[in-house]
Amino acid sequence: MTTATLHPAAAHAILSPRTPVPAPRWHEAPGVPEFFVRPARRDDGPALAALSRPFVHAGALRERPLSLYLSRASDFLVAQAPDGTLEGCLGLREHPAAGVLYNFCVAAHRQGSGMGARLLHAALARARNRSLTTLFTATTGSGRLFLQNGFLPACPALAPAEWARSLDPARGARVLSRAL
Repeated sequence: MTTATLHPAAAHAILSPRTPVPAPRWHEAPGVPEFFVRPARRDDGPALAALSRPFVHAGALRERPLSLYLSRASDFLVAQAPDGTLEGCLGLREHPAAGVLYNFCVAAHRQGSGMGARLLHAALARARNRSLTTLFTATTGSGRLFLQNGFLPACPALAPAEWARSLDPARGARVLSRAL
């Protein structure tokens, strides 16, 4: 017969079910400090615009004015480094029964660290909490992270009409959706 030893925090949680167990630490890329995900604030607008700028220049994101980042800051979740720098963001715009994920970007030095996945999972949780039934996004890239998280190619006609009309056909973006 073998015996297993519980981690002290887990053992304490079994004995005291009301005491929360610390969440496991997310695996970070070696040498890269941790970050946390939080809702954006209006004063994050300039940092959101600056973070997005390299992706706009590369053609991965549409250009958006600073006024949009200021007025829609509440749409965004951000990944913040310990020094306060914003290193990732993802917008969730709500429409009746559906949501649209937009302006998803992660700073180059953070790519591959799990930051994008954490932002996406936080946005999925936010959408569920707001009783949205479907999420849509458009991507000019591979969409790999979305596809790995249950998104499938979708017809733009099924998406919120206002958003679908705003898509630029010249960009060749694929529309993806996921039921929640």
